[in-house]
Amino acid sequence: MEQNNLTGQWGETVAAQYLRKRKWEILACNYRCRFGEIDLICKNKEFIVFVEVKTRKSAEFAQAMEYVDARKQQRIIATAQMYLAQNETELQPRFDVIEVYGSESRPEEKPKLMHMENAFSADQGAIR
Repeated sequence: MEQNNLTGQWGETVAAQYLRKRKWEILACNYRCRFGEIDLICKNKEFIVFVEVKTRKSAEFAQAMEYVDARKQQRIIATAQMYLAQNETELQPRFDVIEVYGSESRPEEKPKLMHMENAFSADQGAIR
């Protein structure tokens, strides 16, 4: 497996652990359909949350959030709509982005997380 895939999987695991500590239920990991993929689908008391996880060793070059451009957002929104068509819920949908900075190869350094709730919306379609 490619190094970036391993780094991404590690970041998704770190993000999922963070969300579980907040008492969120993980409904799906790496949900895929013809429109794209969503890293984590979770729910809390109020929302069903579609989470894009971006993992980087550092923010020196660019913040991970900068890689969630309008095109990527549209793919996530279309994928979320497909998920919701197959999995009915009364919960309000929301789109979050979690940035994970760190490296699995350096476990002595605790990863840093930045959780941006409601980072973009289906009707607005732009990062807030």
